[in-house]
Amino acid sequence: MMLWCPDWPITAALRDHALPADTALVLVDRGEVFACSPAARQDGVKRGLRIREAQARSAGLVTLAYDPSLDERTFEPVTAAVETIMPGVQVLRPGLCAVKVKGPSRYYGSEGRAADMVFRTLAAIGLTDVRIGIADGSFAAEHAARATDQLEDPDADQLVVIPPGRSAWFLSSYPLEVLEQPKLTVLLKRLGIRSLGDFAALGAADVRNRFGVEGALAHRQASGLDHRDVVARKPPPHLDTVADFEPPLARIDQLAFAFRTRAGEFVDTLRGAGLVCTALHVSLHTESGEVSERRWQHPRWFDADDVVDRVRWQLQGTSASDHGLTSGITRVQVVPDIVEDLGDHADGLWGTGPDEGIHHGLARVQSMLGHGAVLTAIIAGGRLLADRRVFIPWGDAPSSPTRVPVKDRNQPWPGRLPGPVPATVFADPVPAVVVDSRGNPVDVDPRGLLSADPAFFSAGPDDGRRPVHSWAGPWPIDERWWDPKGRILNRFQLVDQSGSAWLLLLEDHAWWVEAGYD
Repeated sequence: MMLWCPDWPITAALRDHALPADTALVLVDRGEVFACSPAARQDGVKRGLRIREAQARSAGLVTLAYDPSLDERTFEPVTAAVETIMPGVQVLRPGLCAVKVKGPSRYYGSEGRAADMVFRTLAAIGLTDVRIGIADGSFAAEHAARATDQLEDPDADQLVVIPPGRSAWFLSSYPLEVLEQPKLTVLLKRLGIRSLGDFAALGAADVRNRFGVEGALAHRQASGLDHRDVVARKPPPHLDTVADFEPPLARIDQLAFAFRTRAGEFVDTLRGAGLVCTALHVSLHTESGEVSERRWQHPRWFDADDVVDRVRWQLQGTSASDHGLTSGITRVQVVPDIVEDLGDHADGLWGTGPDEGIHHGLARVQSMLGHGAVLTAIIAGGRLLADRRVFIPWGDAPSSPTRVPVKDRNQPWPGRLPGPVPATVFADPVPAVVVDSRGNPVDVDPRGLLSADPAFFSAGPDDGRRPVHSWAGPWPIDERWWDPKGRILNRFQLVDQSGSAWLLLLEDHAWWVEAGYD
């Protein structure tokens, strides 16, 4: 039995974003349409189109980025629901799974009744667009499930049963392209073979001698003798934890104390499975129906205290204050997002040395002062050096939601300073004065030409006049030229007689010291 959910990436996105079923939706991957909903296909949108052409064909088109992990995550409840009534499910890919039908057909009375039980079970979880094909092998059963789109009988448009021994007849009219072997397909067409029926009519020994092992396996598929068997998956261990509170807890300290036992059980369950959690997802449900969700990362791995701290920090970041909540918490759910093998994080024979002490010390300070009290510096994208230096809470990834947006450092950023970069970067630019040999201020005209060569400069109001030994520039920076709020700057490098180098900026006829080379 092959269970197929048409357009599963679209179904997963609609369910995850709570969109209506008739939404004209496309999933975009690398600037092209990866999948499109039936409503979008009615407007002429199809897979492979550039996103601008797709938007031109459908006025109200909704675009979302394709997320393969979302397909797997949303298909897991479907697989779990089927496993409650039929053991031995094999997930071929999100939206397609196989089950050995011999046992369920005996238990429920027939193959049709077993399929009907699957339909009712999935309808109970809100999934109604499901197709089932039953045949002698996986290849024929999959195409039987896909053939439901072409059936004219409305009462049997979700189930196709191929009688035993009739798989070859069912597949005989299919083109060779369904084998998904382009080289073999081209060669067979050159020999005058156009369909699976023509290919299956050839002798098995002749096909093996002429086309090798791959051709022999394809011949068995065309003959309805699929060599693949259903390999039942082993259900993953239940690693997440849920704590329900009745009555709802209205204080953060009460909630942290009540959840501490569940946090310990969560970590013990992971260790029992030989795993540690390096990233987890916390969901908080309030009495008023609000849901707060956040993904937390850890530079090492989470223990019970770390889990409790993340729950408390999430409450402090989304609620009224440290002393109370606007609405009581009724449920806390913690799901491990990234797990790794415990052996990869085991301590060495003499511990992990300084790293272990650093992690414990920072975690202790963070638990006392809050999540945002301990910061670490990362290099982000930007044209100015101050923009590239960003501080994020210790343990967070650069892509995590923080108070400061982190720009992608891998973007081109025309106008940024090449290496080596200065060692000292001022958080706030220091006012500077640059004059020529006559004491007149040095400026740059709209064409980028200097009014005179720099002769003296001072870095700060208390700094004396420094003779310029050498200089280089200007290097213009035109930020957001299309925006009236954009900036036009010119960057200079100056070296004084002592050998100290400075990086200066000129904006609106005013000089600033951006950084210094130590």
